[in-house]
Amino acid sequence: MTAIPQQILDRQKSTLNTLVATQATLFAGFEKLVDLNLKVVKATLDEVAQNSQQAFSVKDPQEAAAFASSLVQPGAEKALAYGKHVYDIVAGVQGELVRLAEEQIAQGQQQVAETVEQLSKNAPAGSESAVALLKSSLATANGAYESLSKAARQAAEVAESNLNAAANATFKAATDAAEAATKSTRGRRAA
Repeated sequence: MTAIPQQILDRQKSTLNTLVATQATLFAGFEKLVDLNLKVVKATLDEVAQNSQQAFSVKDPQEAAAFASSLVQPGAEKALAYGKHVYDIVAGVQGELVRLAEEQIAQGQQQVAETVEQLSKNAPAGSESAVALLKSSLATANGAYESLSKAARQAAEVAESNLNAAANATFKAATDAAEAATKSTRGRRAA
């Protein structure tokens, strides 16, 4: 019976550990999203109850308009805060998954390099150029991976920056709209 090399067993153990870590990361992210949504639902129900009580105390159309416009800005702020929380959770899970993948790739690269080194030590005479070509190809592949990885990280940073800028612009627009509605309602009351 052939003995299984320790290297293969170590690789399988590492792969299994990564799979378990990946599942744990995904489940933790899902758990955070569920927790966030439960908190949002509870807060929304409490807020609806409170706003309903306030709505019953409205006496005239101008007061109703002021009440309605007073709900716009906090609603927009809450929607943006919720979106930010969801984004933070997803970004955290993605970051952890990327870290796990990079660890796996680094381990794979190391094992390939060790295998090539073993091959070069045991290569028959006259195969030096083939071994050199193999080592050069491996170095080129590793360099290409590093370049792609760096470009992907930079693209993710730019996307996050753009998302934050868009969220800030949306928040400003919602705030400006709520302020304009409030001023309009005050102007009607004064008239």
